[in-house]
Amino acid sequence: MDFALPPEIDALRTRVRDIVETRIIPLEADPAARDAHENIAEDALQRLRAEVKAAGLWSPQMPKARGGLGLGPVGMAALYEEMNRSIFGPVCFNCAAPDDGNMMLLEKVGTEAQKARWLQPIVDGTVRSAFVMTEPAPGSGSDPAGMMRTTAEKRGDRWVVNGHKWFITGAGVAAHFLLVARTSDDPRRGLTCFLFHRDDPGWEIVRRIPIMGPEEHGGHCELVFEGLEIPDENRLMGVGEGLKATQIRLGTARLTHCMRWLGLARRALEIGEAHVRERIAFGAPLSAHESVQTLLGEAAMQIEIGRLLTMKAAWKLEQGDFARKEVSMAKIVVADALQQAVDTAIQLNGAKGYSTDTPLEWMYRYARQARLVDGASEVHKMVLSRFLAKEGRDFWGWGA
Repeated sequence: MDFALPPEIDALRTRVRDIVETRIIPLEADPAARDAHENIAEDALQRLRAEVKAAGLWSPQMPKARGGLGLGPVGMAALYEEMNRSIFGPVCFNCAAPDDGNMMLLEKVGTEAQKARWLQPIVDGTVRSAFVMTEPAPGSGSDPAGMMRTTAEKRGDRWVVNGHKWFITGAGVAAHFLLVARTSDDPRRGLTCFLFHRDDPGWEIVRRIPIMGPEEHGGHCELVFEGLEIPDENRLMGVGEGLKATQIRLGTARLTHCMRWLGLARRALEIGEAHVRERIAFGAPLSAHESVQTLLGEAAMQIEIGRLLTMKAAWKLEQGDFARKEVSMAKIVVADALQQAVDTAIQLNGAKGYSTDTPLEWMYRYARQARLVDGASEVHKMVLSRFLAKEGRDFWGWGA
């Protein structure tokens, strides 16, 4: 494998890095630039989004015809990592979850009419979106095909939805929703994906669920559906293809999480490393002490392992492979590497790291969700075990 980035991708990466370094990171220390949920405030966000658009770096994951840069997963990996060196970075480039995964799914499987109505406004940044799948127990979590209880019943040319969802990221500010509901008892083809708008009657947000935080824009919400009617024209893909839609979306979306988390992990280690170079203890900089060097070296190595796994998965996706095995490995390792990097940086900064004088405590609370979102680490390890049982020695093959 050649790990060198093509010159045009590296040039874009450098430009993203410069905007993050000079325009976005400085905002982290400004209380006025934060909203009530510890994310970037809307006025600051819109100002930065305008700068990103003017710089020609908007929506790199979308085709050029839609106003994006037309990058594949490899290019995305390089740029997303640079974006998330700031806690506010990805959303400024229109590369934050859940919009990121929703855009990629709609671009891949939507009809032209659906793309015009439901996708393009998200690409333009005029609306936000949410993916509605997770349910309270005993409903669907990591096993939507077997456990989903929200139903969509066909009545004439419309579908009537009833059910209960929760931890729906971004729902509080979303206008466009992608909903997965049960349409039959078929174990593999029992789910269907639908599109609906915030103003459609028959559903409500019960609450914005309090979390450790910080939160994405729109929070993580609990939703109840009582007779939401969706025209059949707003069905995404075929009847019974909801699980397929979910797999298409999550395959790349899980990896984009890894791309972003690597940038955050790098930034945490940069903060830790800068502190130990300057802080004198026992007659020498902390960086001169072997115990400190061991902490930094171990965390740096885990980040690099995560980068290699992420880039391999991105490369396989770019070849047309589903890369399920590679994405699962990256998801497990990068989630752990992020938490280790932030924890290491806090330890090296001491009380300063535990305070809000640095963004490390923000990162620490954010990092804990990484082992849960888009499939818990234990589920991904189970996936890998199944691949190992099926493939045997070929599990470690070198082929594409």
